[in-house]
Amino acid sequence: MLKIKIPGIFLFLNILLFTACSDDSGPGYQEPYNPNPDPTDDEVAEVPSLTDEELLDMVQETTFTYFWDFAEPNSGMARERSQDNAYGGDAPNIVTTGGTGFGLASFPTAVERGWISKTEAEDRLVKILDFLEAVPTYHGAFSHWYMGNTAQTRPFGELDDGGDLVETAFLIQGLLICREYFDNDEIDSRITALWEAVEWDWYTKGENVLYWHWSPNFAFQKDLQINGWNESLIVYVLAASSPTHSIEPVVYTNGWALNGNMVNNREHYNINLPLGPSYGGPLFFSHYTFIGLDPRNLQDQYANYWEQNTAHTLINYEYAVRNPKNFEGYGENSWGLTASDSKDGYAAHSPTNDLGVITPTAALSSFPYTPEKSMNALRYFYEELGDDLWGEMGFYDAFSEEYNWYADGYLAIDQGPIIAMIENYRTGLPWELFMQNTEIQDGLDKLNFSY
Repeated sequence: MLKIKIPGIFLFLNILLFTACSDDSGPGYQEPYNPNPDPTDDEVAEVPSLTDEELLDMVQETTFTYFWDFAEPNSGMARERSQDNAYGGDAPNIVTTGGTGFGLASFPTAVERGWISKTEAEDRLVKILDFLEAVPTYHGAFSHWYMGNTAQTRPFGELDDGGDLVETAFLIQGLLICREYFDNDEIDSRITALWEAVEWDWYTKGENVLYWHWSPNFAFQKDLQINGWNESLIVYVLAASSPTHSIEPVVYTNGWALNGNMVNNREHYNINLPLGPSYGGPLFFSHYTFIGLDPRNLQDQYANYWEQNTAHTLINYEYAVRNPKNFEGYGENSWGLTASDSKDGYAAHSPTNDLGVITPTAALSSFPYTPEKSMNALRYFYEELGDDLWGEMGFYDAFSEEYNWYADGYLAIDQGPIIAMIENYRTGLPWELFMQNTEIQDGLDKLNFSY
């Protein structure tokens, strides 16, 4: 890799030896954090033009450094965010299970594209497994956060100091992708042990619904049911697929699908949206579950999930183009509302909660659904906004041209989907690997999905 610094902007170029890589309180929610950036008025340097493939190569590889070079050193896990002064100065040690799962989902991509060797990936994976086997779990489920330096649970919020079933699902999704890719008996057996230890059925409390949290101190007092539509379809798919603690189909039907009442067939801009809140909600609803779960032919009695996710993305795009609040910078080349930092702290941005903030992961993780529109956004973010938005680990988390505000750091849950979903657009590798797991196929069959 050649790193070239043009005044005020970093470029990362691969040198090839031949001619040619709804509830907003879930994982998308974070404790408020105001980074108080100090934007500069430096004139943006002219950026050499890259082909689409070169640009995608660069964005994926540079973003991956968040999960590789910037990983918490003791655990190998992904840090929650990059700003060291966050969370009372604990940020360098706080690691995220869901964000780590998103990073793990791209380990095979990193090997296939030559960013790291297979041996390096396996060594890092073993380090992460060492950590996951050492931390406290809660009926097999992992906490949202751990301290990487002590391997102890770091409470995520009030009543939330135990198991988080949604974060656990994102972690298991990434681990199963790696288990399918790496031909390594030790890694295979250790991932299988973690996967089979999760007591998905226990998190029903004996009811026909899954619950998000359980704490040894507060039990189920958090009392948050996981039901649709939001980012959590993957939880029910994994719960049905578990070879040891599987749920019955009635839990999916009654709990997730609300006996069919999650279907509402809203229409916005003449686009039919089968599921979800008004205007679809934050775009991470169409990303987190589908890092591994392939939506292209996925359908059950409630929705065709390719149509659902594509409609959600197009509605989000159309909202930005029409820009009813007249925010500076919104348009065909600058769009994407999802949960991220903002100038006033973390927020779940969506058309119904529009604060004038665009989040790059929203458009970039939507590449499979809207490739041309996402590429236009990518070029705008990189070529027009330059080093205001681009740093050494990829695009900063969010920005607002309306308020001349640019985030000064990164979040794992926003970085990870960029790599994996761009790869799903380019080769479908994460989808292919996850869907090859026979347990997943059995679970989808059990829930009467076609795929």
